[in-house]
Amino acid sequence: MTNRESSKQSLALTIIVCVMIALAVGGFVWWINKSEPVAQRETATKRAPMLVETVTVTKGDYKPQISVLGRVVASKEVVLRPRVEGEVIEISENFEPGAMVRAGELLAKLDPADFENSLTTRLSVLQQAEADLVLEEAQGQARRRGYKMIDKELGSEQLALVFRQPQLQTIQARVKAAEAAVAQARLELERTSITAPFDALVLERMVALGSQAQPGVAMAHLVGVNEYWVIATVPLKQLQRLRFAEDGAEPSAATIRKRGVWGDDQFREGVVQRFIGALDEQTRLARVLITVEDPLGRQSGAPPLVLDSIVQTVIEGELLQDVVRLDRDYLRPGDTVWVIKDDKLSIREARVIFRDAEYAYISGGLEDGDEVVLTNLSRVREGAQLRRQGASE
Repeated sequence: MTNRESSKQSLALTIIVCVMIALAVGGFVWWINKSEPVAQRETATKRAPMLVETVTVTKGDYKPQISVLGRVVASKEVVLRPRVEGEVIEISENFEPGAMVRAGELLAKLDPADFENSLTTRLSVLQQAEADLVLEEAQGQARRRGYKMIDKELGSEQLALVFRQPQLQTIQARVKAAEAAVAQARLELERTSITAPFDALVLERMVALGSQAQPGVAMAHLVGVNEYWVIATVPLKQLQRLRFAEDGAEPSAATIRKRGVWGDDQFREGVVQRFIGALDEQTRLARVLITVEDPLGRQSGAPPLVLDSIVQTVIEGELLQDVVRLDRDYLRPGDTVWVIKDDKLSIREARVIFRDAEYAYISGGLEDGDEVVLTNLSRVREGAQLRRQGASE
């Protein structure tokens, strides 16, 4: 036997011995675990009641607060366009962006020379027609007197020719046409004065002194300052709890805030006027119109509303009578509430008739004096033992 073969046999023998030792040790450990006695629990530990915080509820009358977003728009808006052509020869000091103008206030004046000449010409035509009418009427009266002196009967058509009635009617028509022409000339002359149609804020002015105004071309953009609208979007389910001024009832009040700009203490008040019969294209929510008087705060000193801005709007809903108002955080899944009764958990089904941003309004399932559990429980089952915070052990 060579040295190489002797080494292989020795290695194999070593491996076999190691495996046998490992099996022996494993068998010994298994025997110890199998034969070790197990401690038995003689009595089960009694579970302590869960410590909870509660609040006592009472029924009452509440007006829910519906929190929505709204966009400020003008209730009156007009783009001024001249009705006649002319050079701008005068512009009011108030006729500039951001300025306030009164109803009827002169904003700009166009050169009236051409229109004054036209009026003078048409007045002369009217005077000539009126003079011709006077002469014709005098001739007609003279012919009537002459006809009475002759002893002859004529037919109605012959009498009309004798009394020159066709000529008289022609001149009367000329007078009416001349009067209409004069009225038109006066109207065109008046239109050279551009005035504000209502109390307004000038948003934009498109003309300057010396520019040529053209009929139908915009001169200015004005918005009324006595009232603005807030177009608010409201979920359809909450729409039924609003009261609209157009229905004749006392309308729902609205509180408008812009906390990032005005601060927490400043707000504006409005009135829910009507439901706009269309959904918002983006949010698919119902739209309601809220009116706000004195939107720029000129009389009240309140913060001004800015057109096209987004504002937080809280609308006061219709009065809910004999209901429990509960924080929405304490309304459990499936519209249930947890009540402590005789130190045990009672799970009640709540009849929720309305929800706003903070509260759920419950008409059934809770009564006066019920204690609602505010604490989140680790074990929720009917009849679980509870203990109020502050109660003695």
